[in-house]
Amino acid sequence: MQTWENTFNQLMDALMPQLVEGEAVTVTLVAEESEFTRFNQAKVRQTGSIENGSMSVTLLADGRSTTESITFTGEKAADWPLLMTALHTLRDELPQLPEDPYIVLPAGDDHSREVYDGELLEMAAIAPTLLPKMAGLDAVGLYAGGRCVRAYADSAGQRHWFATATFTLDYSLFTESGQAVKGTYAGRTWDDAAYTENLAAAQTLLGQMAQPPKQLERGQYRTYFAPAAVADLMSMLSWGGIGEASIRRGGSALGPLQRGEKTLSDKLHLLEDFSQGQVPRFNQYGELAPLTMPLIDGGQLQNTLVSARTAKEYGIPSTFAEGGEYLRSPTLTPGTLAESDILAALDTGLYVSNLHYLNWSDRPNGRITGMTRYACFWVENGKIIAPIEDLRFDESLYNFWGANLIDLTQETQFIPEVGSYGFRDLGGTLVPGMLVNNFAYTL
Repeated sequence: MQTWENTFNQLMDALMPQLVEGEAVTVTLVAEESEFTRFNQAKVRQTGSIENGSMSVTLLADGRSTTESITFTGEKAADWPLLMTALHTLRDELPQLPEDPYIVLPAGDDHSREVYDGELLEMAAIAPTLLPKMAGLDAVGLYAGGRCVRAYADSAGQRHWFATATFTLDYSLFTESGQAVKGTYAGRTWDDAAYTENLAAAQTLLGQMAQPPKQLERGQYRTYFAPAAVADLMSMLSWGGIGEASIRRGGSALGPLQRGEKTLSDKLHLLEDFSQGQVPRFNQYGELAPLTMPLIDGGQLQNTLVSARTAKEYGIPSTFAEGGEYLRSPTLTPGTLAESDILAALDTGLYVSNLHYLNWSDRPNGRITGMTRYACFWVENGKIIAPIEDLRFDESLYNFWGANLIDLTQETQFIPEVGSYGFRDLGGTLVPGMLVNNFAYTL
């Protein structure tokens, strides 16, 4: 990692003097050294390690911009010719493009450097650590761990470096009939005891899946949503919800909240929280977000995610969001429901561990549709009776985060991002479970 940082800084120091008058440049770096082990039936099916890096170079001049991506090897002798070739290519492309009225030019002098070490499993230790505890289980999943880098530099002088060591374990346990329980475990330091506890909790739910599934009629049911399901619902706010551009253009799910036409529960407190160092604070423009920023406080919309581009288009202050105005490090604050009291508080209704296939059915009114998945149960008188057949739901966030929100759990859980398309995703969502009344299942 230190070699990569030195090389990146040397490349940037050499690049900036190559610019001619009127040109500006931004450079972002994504890189990783990672180990992957894929398994099914608790046996290794694929394993290996990768070293991967990519720089995106954006040239801006005369109200235009264009971007090219190149490989980053971490060796200046190899990377410098690629960088110069990219610069010349961008200069050739730029005059052919239309002007951009809302182009964001590099500005400011922010600098940051965050480096987080960890204690990860060595490659040779991954299978011997994971699989013995899964012996006898039909377990399938993927372990991914290693060191990741995100970096930024621009011609205005801003420079940022973020490096972290992380791992994620994303797995499912199956019954003979094909029912499944999903589990995730993530962090910077591998802890055998925490892994054992995590797996034991999944096995407990797996034992409840042995009974024939119960088919329920469509209707409204009292429902407990485990943290993974809450995180799925929360993620919808990144897609035409909390972004200022979507609100301004009339398509946001939170437009009615901002206009005062609808309300949310005073139990709801959502913030962006970078204090745990899960993801970089800097964005694609080199801006540094505050450590914490309230978004919804006591059910009231306090801030939206405003990118520098949206700020320029509408003449409003930026809140240092990414261009896509999505949640980067969301935290939903806990409530008062103890974990040991969840089933008793639910009494009779649905226990939902996971959701999938989420989409907006009516985004301007905050309606979300999706399906139950993985370890969802029918509960009567505070006792799990049977797993359920999958149900489709269609419900408004103004109901389940509004008047129908009964409580949130005292405990929160970090639900990691586990994607690895191109590069391993960083970060995740810190959320409690939640208990709601009259959640609408339509099929």
